[in-house]
Amino acid sequence: MRHSSFKITCMAGVAACVVGLTAGSAAASTPESMYAPSALVLTTGQGDSASTATVERAVTLDCMPTAQGTHPSAAAACADLERAHGQPALTLKEQSDRVCPKIYAPVTVTADGVWEGRRVSYERTFSNSCVAQSQVTDLFDF
Repeated sequence: MRHSSFKITCMAGVAACVVGLTAGSAAASTPESMYAPSALVLTTGQGDSASTATVERAVTLDCMPTAQGTHPSAAAACADLERAHGQPALTLKEQSDRVCPKIYAPVTVTADGVWEGRRVSYERTFSNSCVAQSQVTDLFDF
């Protein structure tokens, strides 16, 4: 009888450990956030394309759950993307009244990352920095 009570006690201890481990792994597999990730790396540089451009500036932008990152106007940039449903191309201004020289010195902007869990990869080349500044909004103004 003495050995039976020892076996029962050991079995109960093992069962408690197994239940504890199972509960711990279930808790670890639940998502930490109820928000889908929205984080981008934005760059501007001199060159005809992202693959050949010399990156002059790069910032990070994280929009969920709050606007943050190294972007100097993170809240405004996130608001631009929110209005454009995460599509950087839709954040640009069509035209402006700004007069720019007709000098070809290409400037390329890029946005790579995720928006609400969807992959984003965007590249746009402007003929020069004046044209770029006349069309970009807060998203690429850094």
